[in-house]
Formats: sequence, structure tokens, C-alpha cells
Amino acid sequence: MARDLPIGNGNVLVNFDAHYNLRDIYFPYVGQENQALDHLSHFGVWTAEDFFWIDHPELSKKASYLNDSMVTNVECTYNRLGLALLIRDGVDVQENVLVRKVVVENRWDRDRKVKLYFHLDLHLYGNGVGDTVYYDPELKSLVFYKGHRYMSLSCKSGEGVESAPTSFAIGQKELNRLEGTWRDAEDGQLGRNPIAQGSVDGTIELELNVPANSKKEAWFWVCFARDMKEIQKLERSVRASSPHLLLQRTYNYWHQWLEQDRHELSILDEELASFYRRSLLIIRTNTDNRGAIMAANDSDIMKFARDTYSYMWPRDGALISHALDRSGYYALTRKFFNFCKRGLAAEGYLLHKYNPDGSVGSSWHPWINARGEKQLPIQEDETALVLYALWHHHRLAGTLKEAQDDYEKFVIPAADFMTRYTDASGLPLPSHDLWEERYGVHLFTVASVYGGLLAAAAFAEYFQDKLRGMHYRDKAERMKAAVEGQMTAEGRFVRSLYWNEEKRIYEQDLTLDASMYAVFDFGLFPVDDPRVEATMKAIRERLWVKTEVGGISRYTNDYYHQMTKDIEKVPGNPWFICTLWYAEYVIAVAKSEQDLEEAEGLLRWTVEHALPSGVLAEQVHPFTGDPLSVSPLTWSHASFVKVVQEYVSKLKWFRHQQRDREDESDAKLLKQGSVKR
Repeated sequence: MARDLPIGNGNVLVNFDAHYNLRDIYFPYVGQENQALDHLSHFGVWTAEDFFWIDHPELSKKASYLNDSMVTNVECTYNRLGLALLIRDGVDVQENVLVRKVVVENRWDRDRKVKLYFHLDLHLYGNGVGDTVYYDPELKSLVFYKGHRYMSLSCKSGEGVESAPTSFAIGQKELNRLEGTWRDAEDGQLGRNPIAQGSVDGTIELELNVPANSKKEAWFWVCFARDMKEIQKLERSVRASSPHLLLQRTYNYWHQWLEQDRHELSILDEELASFYRRSLLIIRTNTDNRGAIMAANDSDIMKFARDTYSYMWPRDGALISHALDRSGYYALTRKFFNFCKRGLAAEGYLLHKYNPDGSVGSSWHPWINARGEKQLPIQEDETALVLYALWHHHRLAGTLKEAQDDYEKFVIPAADFMTRYTDASGLPLPSHDLWEERYGVHLFTVASVYGGLLAAAAFAEYFQDKLRGMHYRDKAERMKAAVEGQMTAEGRFVRSLYWNEEKRIYEQDLTLDASMYAVFDFGLFPVDDPRVEATMKAIRERLWVKTEVGGISRYTNDYYHQMTKDIEKVPGNPWFICTLWYAEYVIAVAKSEQDLEEAEGLLRWTVEHALPSGVLAEQVHPFTGDPLSVSPLTWSHASFVKVVQEYVSKLKWFRHQQRDREDESDAKLLKQGSVKR
């Protein structure tokens, strides 16, 4: 089930599913150690008439964020029981605390007793072995712990009374047919077992007396810490300042954070502008405070591969950082580049992917080839794109004077590696492609290496390192010439070259691939080159999904989550990033404001196929439009942000040109009038 409404503060990340069940709880890193491990934590309501959980089919929900903030706003109505709930969740921006506000509305003409149940099914350190949960009489909280992972669950009514649950349940689950303490809540009576260990869970109850046609407020919060002293400190802090203050300052903070964006969004209609702001916030939820920008944190994908997207891919991170830098979030992206600098191998390359703590992530790239010979398990574009993005980071932030350490510790070793890792013709040696499926020489990789070498040359020239600058530029130009000689066919560019050992030659792969847009985006060839035009025209015509859903697929006959073998109609599932790459091309070649209409349509297509909350998945079903694979995919949101930035820039330029022409025309008319007089 797709993840929705992510909220976090860079240390804690919480994901909900489509029913607003709490499913993922990451701490102490965004994306590392899922303390819930995709197990459902329930929220329920008891009345004398009936009991229901938040995913009950009779409970209608409208789930979104509260304005432009990282606070959720979920409106629930249960007509048969005459109840309405307003639920708002946020992760505090100063402390590692999840705060939930619940407003219960009694729509009947008589007073009622309503009990709220907050249940946590935790797997501390990402496993359910050896956890403990107990009721702490001083905190009046449930405390979960194992090793250096502690969480507390607390509550209070909105009437200013001391926080305390009216009851609680603690027990075991996942063994001896025990489902968990949430089942204990369904009769409105909790067992009050004081402690349990092993595979455990816990539930707290908060009872409210709600007058006729009135509302009552309730608060729940979860504190995250590494030891009991920190839990006690956090609990005291929440109670002293009140959970209301925490939620309010979180709401205010994200409004202020969005004001850092540099772009003139007033030129857009509000739907696109709001989605742009939402994308920035979702990107931030998947960014750890220590620099790792995570690809996605949807644990539901574990059902298919027993692994997740909760890694920092340098390529994704570089392109996401580039979009953030264009928005003005330099302090945030600075941490990403520091992360990459620490992770760079002594030979000058970055590996496949990394965990949020900086350790090397899992990989399926081998260190030997079919003949048993050593090969590097890398996607070379990942090294090149970090270098490319780093140059633009310093240029946009105005911090080139402070870039000496980056130049010496990242730029030189990375660029030197890229210049060495070439064949006699000047092309990069084989590596894995950006889709992580093929080993060869790929157009996307070549374009990114070209852009990275030019960035390295620009750094060298800034630091008066003239010989290196000349060397890097010479290598880049040789690479460009080799592409012209070996990577074109039928009037367009080709996706890849694969080495044929028997023939001792490279063979061309003519498969159309949306990633071939990189040939102009990273400056390898100008956007008006006829071969670029032919390549992009073929992508639009032959990779467009010919169903009511539309959108552009990755490549012809894409197997990943494939829904049909009718590749003429559906060459692959529509991906947001691929559709937006084509929109980049439309913007780049536009000669008038009218030429931007197709790009605007693709931006609207993106918005229309997001979840109602504004969350973008990796791809969507070609017939239903439902999200597929992980959601949210950070790269999807960053691509939308970048395309909007380019759209706004081009639109402003056209309108300035139009005003200049009008001013010039008015000046001529005035001059003619003065002559007549």
C-alpha cells in the first residue's frame, strides 16, 4: 500500500498508509532503522454504540497537509455514529517528538463518552526480538526500549489536566496466535498488564466526555531517544511547554522554511505553485540532518525484494541537491556534499549506494565480470553528477572562495578518476547504467561524465590550476568527439554500447530510453542539434503510454512492474521523472509563450496523477493511474521542482521580451506623435 503524508524533522520520519495508519517510523536516521518495520500501528475510537479503527470502511476521510506545512490535516466523518474527527500530526522541529492532536465532535443531541486508543506495534532496531514495554508510573507513559533505542507514548485531554492515560494494555504479539493489544481495545476495556518483553506492543486509552453537539480536544505524543534520561527530559519538555506549542511552532517553521525559495511563483496558478511548495517539503522529509538524501522510505517494497529504497544513491542525491540549490537551500545541500566527500573511495569514485549513517549500502553490482576479471561495481554517472552539482552549488551559493577543501578532497580525485577511466577513443569505460540493469557505455553516463569534467575544469580554472583545467577540458572534448563517432545512428543518438568480446568491437543498442534526454541537459550537445531533436521526438512518439493515463515510460519493453505485453500501446509504465524530462526539453526549445503550453500540460499531468496529498510515486499503473513501486520517490518531486523552475524562468523571459517590444512600440508611437505636432 502506497505511503502517504510523510512528516519529519531530519532525525525522525513518519509515514502513513492510504488509510492513515502509522506504518513507518524511522529514527535516529531518516531511512535507517525503521522502528515499525511496516507493521501497522492502530488508532481507534470506542463509543457505547460501536467501536471502529481509523481504516474502517464506513469512516470517510479527507487527508491532506495543513496549508503549506509539514503538519497533516485529516478530516474524518462517521455518519452512523454521529462522530467527526479532526486529526493533525507533526514531528516537532526542535525535539524528536511526534505530536498528534485529535478533535472529537459529537453531532448527536446528547452527551457521550468517547474513548480514543493509540496503539504502537514496534520492532526496535528493525526487528522484534528482545523488545520491552512497560508502564512508567512517574511519566504516566508507556516506555518501549531495547539497547539504545527508547520511545515513550503519552496522552492528555485538552482541558489542562495532568497528562495520563485512562487505561493501558501491554502484551505480546506475533506468537501463540496473539495479534496484539489492539484487539484488547475493541471492547473498551484494556487489561493493564504492567510489562512485557520479546515481541511486544502497547496501547493507551484516553477517555473523553463530549457534550451534545460539542467538541473535545485530545493530545497524544511519542518521544524518541537513545536512553531513559533523554526520554525523561523530552517528556518534561513536552508537558512544560504543551504539545500544542510544539505543533504550532512546527507549523510556523515550515511556512518560514518555504519562504527561502528564490522563485517568483506568483507567475504560476495556485495549483502548480502549491504543488511546487509541497514537493519541496516532501523532499525535506526524506533528507537526513547529516546529509543523506534518501531515494524513498516506503517499506512496502520489502514484500517484493526483501530490501528497500532507503538508501542514498549519489545520482538521485546530486540531482535532488541541484534542484534544492536552485531554490536557495544551500545549507541543506552543503551537508549532502560533505556526506559524498566522506564516502569517496581512495580511487576517486562513489559506490552504488550508501546508508544514512555513511556506511556502504547493499548492492547487486558484482566486482568481477563473466570471465572472472575485476570490474568496478559502480554507476559512473553517480560520481560525475555529484561533481557537476557541486560546481553549481558553489556558483549559486556564491561560495567558490570557500571551495578549496572540496576541490582538493573531491573534485581532483573524482575528475582524475574519470579521466583515467576511459578507453582509447576517449569514451568512459563500461559501468552500470542509471537503471542498474545493464553494464556498458551509456549515453546518460557519458553525458554526465562530460558535464562533470567541465565542472572540474571550471573549478581548476577558478583556483588557477591551469594544467588540470586544460586536461579536464581536453578529455571532455575527446569524449564528445567519440560520441559523435560511435553513439549515433539513424539520425539520432543511441542508448548504449556493449562490448562484443568475440568481435572485439562495441555494438550499438538502439532501444529508445527516456534517459537519453541527458545528451542536452548536461551540455554534451546543444538542444537545437538535429540529432537531439530527433532523439527527443522519438522518445515522445514511441515511449508515450497510449492509454487514458498517458505519460512517458522509461524505455521500450520496460519489464519492471510490467502490466501488459502490449508494448506498442504501453512500452512501459509511465514514470514521473521520464515525463518531466521531456517537459524540460519542451521548455528548452520553446521560442514563444505558446510553445510552453505542452510543458505546462505535462506539469499538470504530474499533479493529476499524484495522490490527493500531493505525494508522487516512482511510476503509475498504465491503465488505472494508481501509484506503483515506492511513494513518495524523492527524485520525482525534485524533477517537478526543477521543471517548474525552468518553466518560470522561461515564461518570465518571454513576458519581459513582450514588455520590451511593447515599450519600444509605444516609444515609436510617441515619437511619431511629437513629429506630427
